[in-house]
Amino acid sequence: MGYRSKTKESTVETLLLKNYDRYYRLAYSYVRNSHDAADIVQNSAYKAIKNSSRLKREDYAATWLYRIVLNEIFTFCGQKKTEALDAVPKEPEAVDVYEDIDLKRALETLSAEDKMIVELKYFEEWKLEEIAELMQENINTVKSRLYRSIRKLRLNLDV
Repeated sequence: MGYRSKTKESTVETLLLKNYDRYYRLAYSYVRNSHDAADIVQNSAYKAIKNSSRLKREDYAATWLYRIVLNEIFTFCGQKKTEALDAVPKEPEAVDVYEDIDLKRALETLSAEDKMIVELKYFEEWKLEEIAELMQENINTVKSRLYRSIRKLRLNLDV
């Protein structure tokens, strides 16, 4: 580990501190539990700092970090399902980026990936190009999934 690894680690740490609230909101939107969301962000931070030397380009650090957080979320959600802990009552909402309970319910009908696209686009104000890069998908695929998700949300909200 030389100077470059230390600068990568420093870049990762800076981004983690700067965007902690965003990572937390993203995790919370999936798990609906403040302790679990905090654990996800902490695990993500640990993995990111530990593996910062693997980051190829520092200018992609923000996307790389989001990918780590999303992988942690999906891993956590998969473990919860296999452990059958879905029956555990969720804690009352503390901090949430959504205000409309109908919208929350409609978002839950989307697949995890489609929900992520909608959240990153409209709640985190990401550009479609950034989302496509994060998901490692073609921009047209992301656009199609976004528009299909919006149609599904509209149908669910009209009922």
